[in-house]
Amino acid sequence: MIGGLDKPTKGRILVKGLDLAEMSSIELAKFRCYEVGYVFQTFNLIPALTALDNVMLPMIFAGVPRASRIERAKKLLENVGLADRIHHRPEELSGGQQQRVAIARALANDPSILLADEPTANLDLDTGLKIVNLIRNLCVEKGVTVICATHDLKMLGVSDRIAWIRDGIIERIEPRRSVELTAEELKL
Repeated sequence: MIGGLDKPTKGRILVKGLDLAEMSSIELAKFRCYEVGYVFQTFNLIPALTALDNVMLPMIFAGVPRASRIERAKKLLENVGLADRIHHRPEELSGGQQQRVAIARALANDPSILLADEPTANLDLDTGLKIVNLIRNLCVEKGVTVICATHDLKMLGVSDRIAWIRDGIIERIEPRRSVELTAEELKL
Protein backbone atom coordinates (compact mmCIF):
# COMPACT_ATOMS: atom_id res chain seq x y z
CA MET A 1 0.00 0.00 0.00
CA ILE A 2 2.87 2.40 0.72
CA GLY A 3 4.08 1.84 -2.84
CA GLY A 4 0.68 2.64 -4.28
CA LEU A 5 0.08 -0.83 -5.69
CA ASP A 6 -2.89 -1.64 -3.42
CA LYS A 7 -5.54 0.56 -1.87
CA PRO A 8 -6.64 0.08 1.74
CA THR A 9 -10.09 -1.32 2.42
CA LYS A 10 -10.28 1.09 5.34
CA GLY A 11 -8.07 3.81 6.77
CA ARG A 12 -5.67 6.04 4.88
CA ILE A 13 -2.14 5.79 3.55
CA LEU A 14 -0.42 9.16 3.77
CA VAL A 15 2.96 9.61 2.13
CA LYS A 16 4.49 13.09 2.00
CA GLY A 17 1.06 14.45 2.89
CA LEU A 18 -0.58 12.67 -0.05
CA ASP A 19 -3.48 10.28 0.51
CA LEU A 20 -2.65 7.43 -1.86
CA ALA A 21 -6.18 6.02 -1.70
CA GLU A 22 -7.51 9.26 -3.19
CA MET A 23 -5.09 9.38 -6.12
CA SER A 24 -6.04 8.53 -9.69
CA SER A 25 -4.21 5.76 -11.53
CA ILE A 26 -2.15 8.37 -13.41
CA GLU A 27 -1.23 10.16 -10.19
CA LEU A 28 -0.26 6.84 -8.61
CA ALA A 29 1.90 5.95 -11.62
CA LYS A 30 3.74 9.27 -11.29
CA PHE A 31 4.09 8.76 -7.54
CA ARG A 32 5.60 5.30 -8.09
CA CYS A 33 7.91 6.59 -10.83
CA TYR A 34 9.39 9.46 -8.84
CA GLU A 35 9.00 8.50 -5.19
CA VAL A 36 9.27 4.71 -4.85
CA GLY A 37 11.98 2.23 -5.76
CA TYR A 38 11.09 -1.46 -5.65
CA VAL A 39 13.49 -4.34 -5.04
CA PHE A 40 11.62 -7.55 -5.78
CA GLN A 41 12.81 -10.87 -4.43
CA THR A 42 12.44 -12.40 -7.89
CA PHE A 43 14.40 -9.58 -9.58
CA ASN A 44 11.80 -8.86 -12.32
CA LEU A 45 14.51 -7.95 -14.83
CA ILE A 46 13.61 -7.82 -18.52
CA PRO A 47 15.47 -10.77 -20.11
CA ALA A 48 16.10 -9.10 -23.49
CA LEU A 49 17.77 -6.05 -21.90
CA THR A 50 21.31 -5.69 -20.62
CA ALA A 51 22.00 -4.76 -17.00
CA LEU A 52 22.59 -1.18 -18.15
CA ASP A 53 19.29 -1.07 -20.05
CA ASN A 54 17.36 -2.61 -17.14
CA VAL A 55 18.68 0.10 -14.82
CA MET A 56 17.96 2.87 -17.34
CA LEU A 57 14.36 1.77 -17.95
CA PRO A 58 12.70 3.64 -15.04
CA MET A 59 14.55 6.78 -16.08
CA ILE A 60 12.91 6.67 -19.52
CA PHE A 61 9.49 6.94 -17.86
CA ALA A 62 10.79 9.84 -15.77
CA GLY A 63 11.92 11.70 -18.89
CA VAL A 64 15.64 11.64 -18.11
CA PRO A 65 17.75 12.41 -21.22
CA ARG A 66 19.63 9.43 -22.68
CA ALA A 67 23.16 10.67 -21.87
CA SER A 68 22.16 11.27 -18.24
CA ARG A 69 20.46 7.84 -18.07
CA ILE A 70 23.60 6.09 -19.28
CA GLU A 71 25.87 7.99 -16.88
CA ARG A 72 23.59 7.42 -13.88
CA ALA A 73 22.99 3.73 -14.67
CA LYS A 74 26.72 3.08 -15.00
CA LYS A 75 27.34 4.79 -11.64
CA LEU A 76 24.58 2.77 -9.94
CA LEU A 77 25.92 -0.49 -11.36
CA GLU A 78 29.40 0.48 -10.19
CA ASN A 79 28.00 1.19 -6.71
CA VAL A 80 26.60 -2.37 -6.49
CA GLY A 81 29.84 -3.90 -7.80
CA LEU A 82 28.76 -4.63 -11.38
CA ALA A 83 30.72 -2.10 -13.44
CA ASP A 84 32.23 -4.98 -15.43
CA ARG A 85 28.84 -6.59 -16.20
CA ILE A 86 26.84 -3.68 -17.65
CA HIS A 87 26.43 -5.27 -21.08
CA HIS A 88 25.34 -8.68 -19.77
CA ARG A 89 21.74 -9.89 -19.97
CA PRO A 90 20.04 -11.44 -16.92
CA GLU A 91 20.63 -15.01 -18.19
CA GLU A 92 24.37 -14.24 -18.19
CA LEU A 93 24.35 -13.12 -14.56
CA SER A 94 24.26 -15.10 -11.33
CA GLY A 95 21.28 -14.76 -9.01
CA GLY A 96 23.25 -12.39 -6.78
CA GLN A 97 24.28 -10.26 -9.74
CA GLN A 98 20.67 -10.09 -10.94
CA GLN A 99 19.61 -8.96 -7.47
CA ARG A 100 22.24 -6.20 -7.55
CA VAL A 101 20.97 -5.04 -10.95
CA ALA A 102 17.47 -4.97 -9.45
CA ILE A 103 18.74 -2.84 -6.56
CA ALA A 104 20.46 -0.43 -8.94
CA ARG A 105 17.27 -0.20 -10.99
CA ALA A 106 15.24 0.56 -7.86
CA LEU A 107 17.52 3.53 -7.19
CA ALA A 108 17.42 4.86 -10.76
CA ASN A 109 15.05 7.79 -10.14
CA ASP A 110 16.41 8.76 -6.70
CA PRO A 111 13.34 7.54 -4.82
CA SER A 112 12.42 8.93 -1.42
CA ILE A 113 11.14 5.45 -0.45
CA LEU A 114 12.78 2.11 -1.16
CA LEU A 115 10.59 -0.98 -0.71
CA ALA A 116 12.75 -4.07 -0.59
CA ASP A 117 11.67 -7.71 -0.42
CA GLU A 118 14.66 -9.79 0.74
CA PRO A 119 17.29 -7.53 -0.93
CA THR A 120 20.22 -9.67 0.27
CA ALA A 121 18.64 -13.11 -0.10
CA ASN A 122 20.62 -14.17 -3.17
CA LEU A 123 23.93 -12.60 -2.23
CA ASP A 124 27.06 -14.05 -0.67
CA LEU A 125 28.03 -12.74 2.76
CA ASP A 126 30.47 -10.03 1.66
CA THR A 127 28.25 -8.74 -1.15
CA GLY A 128 25.29 -8.81 1.23
CA LEU A 129 27.20 -6.62 3.69
CA LYS A 130 28.04 -4.18 0.87
CA ILE A 131 24.36 -3.94 -0.06
CA VAL A 132 23.38 -3.46 3.60
CA ASN A 133 25.91 -0.62 3.82
CA LEU A 134 24.64 0.87 0.56
CA ILE A 135 21.11 0.85 1.99
CA ARG A 136 22.36 2.46 5.22
CA ASN A 137 24.15 5.17 3.24
CA LEU A 138 20.97 5.89 1.28
CA CYS A 139 19.18 6.55 4.54
CA VAL A 140 21.93 8.69 6.04
CA GLU A 141 23.17 10.62 3.01
CA LYS A 142 20.00 11.01 0.95
CA GLY A 143 17.25 10.65 3.53
CA VAL A 144 15.70 7.68 1.73
CA THR A 145 13.13 5.77 3.77
CA VAL A 146 13.81 2.05 3.42
CA ILE A 147 11.14 -0.49 4.25
CA CYS A 148 12.55 -3.96 4.02
CA ALA A 149 10.98 -7.38 4.45
CA THR A 150 13.77 -9.79 5.32
CA HIS A 151 14.97 -12.77 7.30
CA ASP A 152 18.56 -11.52 7.05
CA LEU A 153 20.05 -10.59 10.43
CA LYS A 154 22.55 -8.26 8.72
CA MET A 155 19.69 -5.78 8.28
CA LEU A 156 19.17 -5.43 12.06
CA GLY A 157 22.28 -3.32 12.49
CA VAL A 158 21.09 -0.68 10.02
CA SER A 159 17.43 -0.58 10.99
CA ASP A 160 15.82 2.25 12.97
CA ARG A 161 12.82 0.09 13.85
CA ILE A 162 12.10 -3.58 13.53
CA ALA A 163 8.56 -4.87 13.09
CA TRP A 164 8.33 -8.57 13.90
CA ILE A 165 5.63 -10.13 11.73
CA ARG A 166 4.26 -13.65 12.00
CA ASP A 167 1.53 -14.98 9.71
CA GLY A 168 0.79 -11.49 8.43
CA ILE A 169 0.28 -9.95 11.86
CA ILE A 170 2.65 -7.49 13.54
CA GLU A 171 3.67 -9.07 16.84
CA ARG A 172 5.78 -6.18 18.08
CA ILE A 173 7.76 -3.15 16.95
CA GLU A 174 11.14 -2.45 18.52
CA PRO A 175 13.61 0.42 18.18
CA ARG A 176 16.94 -0.30 16.54
CA ARG A 177 19.04 -2.73 18.43
CA SER A 178 22.56 -1.60 19.11
CA VAL A 179 23.96 -4.59 17.27
CA GLU A 180 26.77 -4.09 14.81
CA LEU A 181 27.30 -7.34 12.97
CA THR A 182 30.59 -8.03 11.20
CA ALA A 183 31.24 -10.52 8.43
CA GLU A 184 33.20 -12.69 10.86
CA GLU A 185 30.33 -12.83 13.37
CA LEU A 186 27.86 -13.80 10.67
CA LYS A 187 30.00 -16.72 9.50
CA LEU A 188 29.38 -18.54 12.80
